[in-house]
Amino acid sequence: MSSAPPALPPSPPSASGASRDGDAPSRGEAALLLLSAASGAADAFVFLCVGQVFAGVMTGNLVLLGASAAGAGEDGVALKVVVSLAAYSCGVAAGAHMAGRRGFPVPALMAAEVVLLGAASVLWGLELVTSYGHRLGLLALVALAMGVQGRVRVTPTNYFTGTLTSLAGRVALRELRGGDGWVLGRLAAVAVGAAVAALAERWWIPGAALAPVVMAAGALILETVPGRGGRFRPGKRKPRPDRGNPAGAA
Repeated sequence: MSSAPPALPPSPPSASGASRDGDAPSRGEAALLLLSAASGAADAFVFLCVGQVFAGVMTGNLVLLGASAAGAGEDGVALKVVVSLAAYSCGVAAGAHMAGRRGFPVPALMAAEVVLLGAASVLWGLELVTSYGHRLGLLALVALAMGVQGRVRVTPTNYFTGTLTSLAGRVALRELRGGDGWVLGRLAAVAVGAAVAALAERWWIPGAALAPVVMAAGALILETVPGRGGRFRPGKRKPRPDRGNPAGAA
């Protein structure tokens, strides 16, 4: 009497198969890549056109503030740094209030960022920034936008020291993970965004502020326009934060 072969256990669902249930995860991660690029473009624009200050890298601004206090750097850098720090903090506070107490969705925060960057781009493109005070106002607009962007998602898109530190440590320990390609992609996006803004500043100065607007607007479109599988929905396969990065794991 022959016996039937034992039934094979069911195959576990693969990660690649799970990612094919819709395009929401890829769209969400693409939006974060564009926000990272917008951050690099905004900082490059401000550094090149406003002068020796950053709109989103607050650690670098603190270093510039200390150097300026010691008499190094250009005149007026300290005031620019103070304006950037204050505007960025106000942006973070506004983003936290919108997302926390008001319960605004992510696209609302991204739309606010696009409006701020767009206003800065219009002022710069129409050559309305003609004095030192105007430049301070332009800096405040961009830094305010970067502060709002800092509250868009848990995964950081405008501060990357912790991200780079975690990635370099895993490389040294040969403990790379599946999501490290995504981490490296965001770091590369910052450099690409900065390069695009720098090239725009070299070839067409009035359009130098357009790069961060276009990139942030692209991220907003990915977040809001439905596609195959629906748009990225909160609570469903969120883009993975940087494991081991205190900022990303907060």
